[in-house]
Amino acid sequence: MDLGIKGRIALISGADSGMGKETARLLLEAGVRVALTDKDGGTLDEAAADLKRLGDVVAVTGDVTKAADVAEIWRQVREQLGAPDIFVNAAGVTGATGDFLEVDDAGWLETLDINLMGAVRMCREAIPAMRKRGWGRIVLFSSEDAVQPYVDELAYCASKAGINSLAKGLSKAYGCDNVLVNTVSPAFIATPMTDAMMRKRAEEKGVSFDEAIESFLEEERPGMVLKRRGKAEEVAAAAVFLCSERASFINGAGIRVDSGSVFTVAS
Repeated sequence: MDLGIKGRIALISGADSGMGKETARLLLEAGVRVALTDKDGGTLDEAAADLKRLGDVVAVTGDVTKAADVAEIWRQVREQLGAPDIFVNAAGVTGATGDFLEVDDAGWLETLDINLMGAVRMCREAIPAMRKRGWGRIVLFSSEDAVQPYVDELAYCASKAGINSLAKGLSKAYGCDNVLVNTVSPAFIATPMTDAMMRKRAEEKGVSFDEAIESFLEEERPGMVLKRRGKAEEVAAAAVFLCSERASFINGAGIRVDSGSVFTVAS
């Protein structure tokens, strides 16, 4: 299927691994020129080296919690590739977890700063050039947790509910300029983040890694009827579709990639 975005320019945050990296891969296969960004000290350079065989790739380090870093990320991408037509926000952390009464302000603020305000800062940089050209695609990674909160992850849940609201508001504000804003909501995808969660669970329960996954699905995610973790490329496929001309009438919407984890019909 021709996605109609060959030659476009995309910037992806949280792109050094997992869903961000796989989104970059699929965009490159569609003929998009891609900039990757993530925090320093990770595997960003390795990700860029792995993807370079597919097309034009640049890597720029930066911290989405720092306004100066965000401005510099966009400056460097514009200088090296041009102004992005597409922005995919995959940067995020699980953040502060545990009993609500035991999570302090610092834990809440850090989680919200990365997951929600990071997206706000990046969108603020993305939108003006898109409006000027009359074409833009923004995809923000949300989560099943945004509409089905879990009591030990409330800071994360709130940050992702904020992402849904941000995306809907931006879609209303800038859809008239053909800047379309949507979300993708994964559930329990095989990524370095969930690997760490399952290693911790395995240690706490005295079981194997695979047994930790099996018990998590049974006890914590009974709605995931496929009974497995999702694959990063399965989420990336939905994100790239929303970036394409094939999704030119989709705005302010969300696609769940969750194996049925969310029990209700509410979006």
